[in-house]
Amino acid sequence: MDLDFKRVVIKLSGEALSGGIGHGLDDETIEKICKSVKDVYDLGIQICIVVGGGNFWRGRSSEKIERSTSDHMGMLATIINSLRLQATLENMGVPTRVQTAISVHEVAEPFIKRKAERHLEKGRIVIFGAGTGMPYFSTDTTAALRAAEMQADVILLGKTGTDGIYDKDPNKFKDAKKFEELTYIEILNRGLGIMDATATSLCMDNNIPLIVFGIDNPENLVSVVKGERVGTIVRGK
Repeated sequence: MDLDFKRVVIKLSGEALSGGIGHGLDDETIEKICKSVKDVYDLGIQICIVVGGGNFWRGRSSEKIERSTSDHMGMLATIINSLRLQATLENMGVPTRVQTAISVHEVAEPFIKRKAERHLEKGRIVIFGAGTGMPYFSTDTTAALRAAEMQADVILLGKTGTDGIYDKDPNKFKDAKKFEELTYIEILNRGLGIMDATATSLCMDNNIPLIVFGIDNPENLVSVVKGERVGTIVRGK
């Protein structure tokens, strides 16, 4: 891949931390993911991480709860995951800071763009929790927003259950075709749904490259930043 990575945003789903169970946290899986993150860090690449909260709660999980309340519950779930990643990375000797879009001063810093940049310059990984801090926006949108704000070179989107973008669900259809490369407008026109429309449009408008790869094998993360042909690359234009 003809991309040179100096600063990346890694987007992880909450389910990626659950070890295939779909809920909660799996120690072995988190260790493997963080080991791969450390390997990328050791290459001298500045790293931001955005993590979802679906292993605990999704904003649309219950029809009996008003949507904005439900979304705020999901934000709290992402903070739990952020702190878990931070603890594991720091156990590996990697300096890490968690910044959140809602105020939880006792456990994490508030998101401040210039402070986040300073952390990166000092060789720290920055994990962004609590999504955008606003209901009705996904953590995919958060990844796109933070990538634009932090002027990241690429978003690395680790997916469970797939190794890239297909024209239809490869787990249901044996004839599903994998795409090597796409544009954001093709994703929108085809309705591929790899990210929600808001996140896709934000990436397209800011011309942020996206690489979608399988995180079930965390070593794929290292392969991607080394330029190996892993997953599907999406370009803004």
